[in-house]
Amino acid sequence: MTAHLPRPLTHVHVIVPANDEEALLSRALGSIDDAVAELHRSRPDVHARVVLVLDACVDRSRDVAAQHRDVVVAEVDRRCVGAARAHGVVVATADVAEPDTRRHWLAGTDADCVVPADWLVRQVMLADTGLDLVTGTVQPDEELDPDCLARWHALHQLRDGHPHVHGANLGVRLSAYLAAGGFEPLPVHEDVRLVERVRASGAACLASSSVHVRTSGRTRGRMSGGFADYLGALAAQGALTG
Repeated sequence: MTAHLPRPLTHVHVIVPANDEEALLSRALGSIDDAVAELHRSRPDVHARVVLVLDACVDRSRDVAAQHRDVVVAEVDRRCVGAARAHGVVVATADVAEPDTRRHWLAGTDADCVVPADWLVRQVMLADTGLDLVTGTVQPDEELDPDCLARWHALHQLRDGHPHVHGANLGVRLSAYLAAGGFEPLPVHEDVRLVERVRASGAACLASSSVHVRTSGRTRGRMSGGFADYLGALAAQGALTG
């Protein structure tokens, strides 16, 4: 745990990786726009920046992003969500000097998610209590059939102290992120590995149900072994037992 409360945050950097998400990207960026606007109303002293990392995109994602004028677009060709997230952090924080890293916060979500309007406000409030890491909860949207969604809920604890880690809903202080070595260039579980290292460092961490996002309920995703594959396995289980 931190020994004393840090000075209040001055900057929040929202990092969003995307691989051919033109169908869902506008919805995601629109919800982030709303969250940034709410943060500006609630905490005008905190500056927010949104970095969208287009990873090997061959669709119209760049055109969609162009409709959101406050989004900084970066491009990589890695087909690796860990590498894309890490690159987004580098772009977002390139001008941050070492003494200020404790006053910068990284908020991560995905291009197939919808964040609530108070998503950033809640993270800033938690960070200003001295937390270095906040792991939030996610819930599949209506694209997932009701029976499969019921099985998902039976396996997931949407409460404070929950055991889940989702890159789609993750906040970390920049100083803690850097001390832990950042995101590894992994195709899956880059979020879990980062959280493990931050927690092991003794940083102040909280698994919070107050920070909640909706994610796509699709059962076929961009990367093998990701969240969509997990939902696909639940759907297959239901088909076998139904």
